[in-house]
Order: sequence, then structure tokens, then C-alpha cells
Amino acid sequence: MTDPSTPRRVLIVAPSETARWVIDSLLASGCAEVVGLALVGAGPPRADHALPLVGSANELPSLHKRLGFDTVLASVPRAMSVVMAQVQADCEDLGVALRVLPTMQDVLASSTPIGGALDTAPLIGRPVRPFNPRDVSHLIEDKRILITGAGGSIGSELARLCALAMPRQLILMDRSENALFEIERELARRSSHTSTLAVLHDVVDAGATRSRFEKLKPDVVFHAAAHKHVPMMEDHPAAAVRNNIIGTRSVADAARGAGAERFVMISTDKAVNPTSIMGATKYLAEQYIQSVPQASPTRFAIVRFGNVIGSACSVLPIWQHQLADGGPITITHPEMTRYFMTIPEAASLVIRAADIQDDASAADVFVLDMGEPVRIVDLAERFVRSQGLKPRWDDNSDSSIPSIRLTLTGIRPGEKIHEQLAHNHELLAPTSVPGILRYDVLPDPPMEAASMVEELASAARVGEASSLLGLVTRHVPTLTKNNRKKASAA
Repeated sequence: MTDPSTPRRVLIVAPSETARWVIDSLLASGCAEVVGLALVGAGPPRADHALPLVGSANELPSLHKRLGFDTVLASVPRAMSVVMAQVQADCEDLGVALRVLPTMQDVLASSTPIGGALDTAPLIGRPVRPFNPRDVSHLIEDKRILITGAGGSIGSELARLCALAMPRQLILMDRSENALFEIERELARRSSHTSTLAVLHDVVDAGATRSRFEKLKPDVVFHAAAHKHVPMMEDHPAAAVRNNIIGTRSVADAARGAGAERFVMISTDKAVNPTSIMGATKYLAEQYIQSVPQASPTRFAIVRFGNVIGSACSVLPIWQHQLADGGPITITHPEMTRYFMTIPEAASLVIRAADIQDDASAADVFVLDMGEPVRIVDLAERFVRSQGLKPRWDDNSDSSIPSIRLTLTGIRPGEKIHEQLAHNHELLAPTSVPGILRYDVLPDPPMEAASMVEELASAARVGEASSLLGLVTRHVPTLTKNNRKKASAA
């Protein structure tokens, strides 16, 4: 059996225009016998390659039969994720080790430091849309931009991208001291040209929020602060109501009172026909924003999207910890699917959505085009392969490639098997920005939404979980379809 840690015969897989430096580096190291180069893409082969051109990347099975390599060293651009997925699958079928070297273009374009987090883009199985700060310069440049939840996964990426568009001031608002400290320190290091203000504040406090906004006078508000962990919110419905509904009302009212030009609420596909308390509170927060009159100067919008791969407490960090512990990698249900985006792509499209101007009588609801839903099982197997391991579903390993076991644990409280991006009554409409769709919705009358939020606020202050859940269910009947366990805490 070949020891995969000491490859003997290596095949390089790379595009013609970037293969030279990979070949030179490997040959100079003298650590393995290199059998040839398999090209990626349709470009003509260059004459200065120091290796024989043996074929193309889509011929790995026949090349393996002819050349007998035990390792593939692939340096494939991130944009060619479909090609990379096929290379991974072929290597697994052939029983050869796969080692991945990022291209220099991807290294220079990445915001992740060396030794940092896993590159998530190839895992979602589609090209990631790039962000150009010039596209939103007239929205951001020389404006005061306020981001709630600025220390979170989406909030912090919004801050990084907005900093590229030269705002007059970037106001970072979060109630987490550590998270706020980290993003402020990062921006001070990487975006020293931007005036940054860190504000340690809980947006649920409506009076203090109004005072802060009147003093800071933000032009554009991105409201990313929310409780997002589905199973945990099942046990803490009052916390979900306070943060997701009351907090949203507080920020929206403060933005309008301070004369902000634009307010954007970050929502989720879990708000569509929700079966969890988290999804229900985000749905009701959407209803409140829909009820706010679209009077000058503030225009309101909601941006709804699915899972963000690699965000805090999401499936990818969990799997990374499980991998470090030696496994197993856990999946809740074999048929579960989710829509996925990378953090930078989701944040960039949120900013682009904020710049779309329509004449709607109510808040625009934008939905990010996330491609086709991804089976979590498939995502887990891609993740394992990206680490140079072979996924397996039992305790036996008969391959020369190191492997790790995957196992099913059962669906968790509040989860769905499949998510939706739109309600049945919402009609899809295109926008001027690729990757962003808009839905026409029918909002509740303003007084009904306002009284609903006030009723929930009163119940959340009392904190009695069962009565609060009953009140939320009255406004969100789809909650009754979920096999709910009794909440243990408010």
C-alpha cells in the first residue's frame, strides 16, 4: 500500500498559462518524480513548459492507466470550481491522493491571510460573483454608513467591503465587546484611510438607539444584528423576539427619525413559511419593515438569502472542529438541502441591493440568486475531499487515501428538510443587478403590523415562554406544522 504522505509519481493539473511556476517549484524541490502536465481549459499549450504535455484534466482515468501516478497536484483557478470538483471525484475513484495548490491570482485576490480559513468558494459548486467597489461608489462614497451586528460574519464583511468604497465614516455597532474590538482593529490595520467609529450598543434599547442615530446621522443603515441559531432559539423564544423583532423596529424607527437615506434589513430564507422560532421572528420583522411608509427621505429594503458558508457557528466551522478531533463528520438528514453563498458574495450583493432604486409603495424585498440548493451530504463529501481525505460511511477503510467517517445524527429542533426563498404569493421580478431578484409582496396594513410588534414586545418583557410561543404561532400559523418541543427558557 502506498503511503500518501510520500508521493512517488506526481501528475500536475493546471492551466497552460499558470503551470510554469508550479512545475518549476516542484522540480526544484526534488521531492517526487513528476510524470507530466495535464492541462485545464482550452488555451493553447505553451512551449516553455519543462514537462511533457500528457493530456487534459478530463482524461485522468486514461492518464492514470498509462502513467501510473499516485498523486495529483492541482492548481486550478477558483472560478473553475466545476472542473476542480471533477478532478476531486476522479482522484477518489482512482485511489490516488489529491494535493491542491492555490493559483497566484487567487492568493493575491483573497482577503484570507496565509494559514487562515478554508477556501469556501469551491465547496458551493458554482462560480462566485465578484465585487467592484466602483459599482456602489455613489451609494457609499463620502457617506456615513452604519452597520448593526458589525462584529458578526455578514456585518464584518459588509464593513470590509464598504471601506473599499471610501465612505466618509464607517460606524460599527454591536453589543459584543470582543467582536466589535476585532473588526475595529482589523479595519484600522487594513483600511486606515477610512474614518471608523466603534459603538458598543444593544439595538433592542429603542430610546438609546434613537439618541445614537440622531447624534451619528447615518446616511445608509445595514441592519445585520440578529439571533440566527435555529435550535438555540427554540429554547429562547423571548430572546429571539426581542433581538429579531423589537431590535429591528428600534433600528428602523431610529433610521427614519434620523433622516437616513437608505435602510436595509438582512433577512433569511428561514423566514419563508417558517417552522422555527428564529424563522418566525425574522418573518415578523419583515412584516414590520413592509408596514413602514416609504416616505422621503428613507427608503426601506429587505434582502433575503440562505445559508452563508463558513459563517460563525455554521456547518463548516463545526465540520472543521470535528475533523481536527478525528471525526466523525455529522450530517442531520440524508435528504437535507440548503442554499449557499460565500460570505463575501452575500455581503457584496447586499450592498448592491441597497443601491437599487424602485418606486414601490412598500419596502423592496430582494432575494439573492443562490443557484440550486446543495445537498448537505454532497457538501460534506466535498469538504472532506478538499482536505485530501476520502469520505466513508462505515468504520472500514480499505483505501490508500486517508479517510474520515460521516454519520447521520437526525434533524434538529426547528429545522426543515428544504428551505424556500419566496412565499407562494410573491412574484419574481428581475433587477438591474445580476444575482439579485426582487419580489412583489402584499404587506400587512401599517397599524396591524405596529400593534402586532407591540403585543409581542409586551409578552417578551414578561418572558413566559409558552404564552409567547402561542402568540407568535397565532401570527405565523406554519409554526404549528413543526413538531415543537416545549421551550425550556425564555
